[in-house]
Amino acid sequence: MDIKVVENVKTVEADILVINMFEGGKTSSDLVNKYAIEEDDFKGKFGETYLLQTYGKEIYRKVLVLGLGKKEEFNSNKLRVAVAKAVKKAKQMAAKKVAFALEGIDFDYSEQFTMGALIADYSFDKYKTDGIKDGVKEVFVQADSEVVKKAETVAAAMKFARNLSNEPAQFATPSELAEIACDLGLETKIYDREECEKMGMGAFLAVGRGSVQEPKFIHIKYAVDNPKKRIAIIGKGICFDSGGLDLKPASSMLTMKDDMSGAAAVLGIMSVLRELHPQVEVHGIIAACENMPGCKAYKPGDILTAKNGKTIEVDNTDAEGRLTLADALCYACELGVDEVIDLATLTGACMVALGTQASGIMGNDEELIKKLIDTANRSGERFWELPMWEEYFDSLKSDIADMKNTGSRWGGASTAGVFLKKFVKDVKWVHIDIAGTAFLEKPQKEFIAGGTGAGVRTMLKYILEA
Repeated sequence: MDIKVVENVKTVEADILVINMFEGGKTSSDLVNKYAIEEDDFKGKFGETYLLQTYGKEIYRKVLVLGLGKKEEFNSNKLRVAVAKAVKKAKQMAAKKVAFALEGIDFDYSEQFTMGALIADYSFDKYKTDGIKDGVKEVFVQADSEVVKKAETVAAAMKFARNLSNEPAQFATPSELAEIACDLGLETKIYDREECEKMGMGAFLAVGRGSVQEPKFIHIKYAVDNPKKRIAIIGKGICFDSGGLDLKPASSMLTMKDDMSGAAAVLGIMSVLRELHPQVEVHGIIAACENMPGCKAYKPGDILTAKNGKTIEVDNTDAEGRLTLADALCYACELGVDEVIDLATLTGACMVALGTQASGIMGNDEELIKKLIDTANRSGERFWELPMWEEYFDSLKSDIADMKNTGSRWGGASTAGVFLKKFVKDVKWVHIDIAGTAFLEKPQKEFIAGGTGAGVRTMLKYILEA
């Protein structure tokens, strides 16, 4: 889809002209007011639409009236969702050219308009034998062209991440992620099993032992002269999670290709940094492996030694993500960065607490947490802070090691956060649990079912504003 900025949308010959209407108000079109409001009592409630044929009397074939709800409750996030709804309607009607005549909106909608249109345009048809279906080819809007261009780049990064999350595990292997990382054109180092053993990454390597797929530790670096800040972003990279010897039920395994959504987000973010050229040094880190129940798989009761020398008793092999993140956090803290942020589909407990509407966030620096929550709100995502009190560590205490990898089922998301904190040293750190937001089993707001690219737009905005 091409988004084209024009001065007068209503002069564009389009299949559909989209006109907005606030609840209780009117539009600038006498035709719409006569038929939609006066004759058919269209109210303009948020998300409602009304389709009007023009029968050749206008240069656009149809008019789609888009309800925006009460004006005093309208905001940029609602605009993004409404635009996405209109684009999906246009796709259903096989429209190729859609023009948006947005009026009465008293904020710059350029960014969220672009995000809404491009998120809604997404589909994952790679494996359908009838090929990719045609969608909307051109969207016309009056907006800030520079803001639109930047938003298109962010949307491309989200698409990159969504595609990877939607790929089956037979494609998105640790080796494939390593190859993708190497193709980004950035300074990249791939560590194999032997090199990880030399670095003492006993927790990460244990998780990957049961798979025929070789583990890969990936480090991508975007560098600039005199950076304003140095940030490391870690993405959980479990390319498939069977649960290991503590095997998941079959129904819980169906979407476990998505357990590398954090890694997909990191790759998506890194893929556009050269185009956005922020004055920030960014390190993308992924400990990629599969958690499988092969004959060499790690076992409940095993004692693992992480990169920082701390020992971990394996209480459950299905609490594997935190083990891979433990070594990745140790590695990141040695890079001399100012901040470490990890994105991980980590706990079912976070999904129970927050559902699919928000990601959980916690860390050791309250100012950084608040900045990321604010950035998420402005980007169109939601982060909700969860507690990370030291008391949560009580259930992780082990009689024979420094800690266990899991404890009580109560407060599971916070317990996982306290576990991860044990591997963070001398750096500001935030953990973002995207377990509920990274992959949707049914459509939600602007998204279709599948990967969402959770965390990508927030992190890119945060990096650009640093």
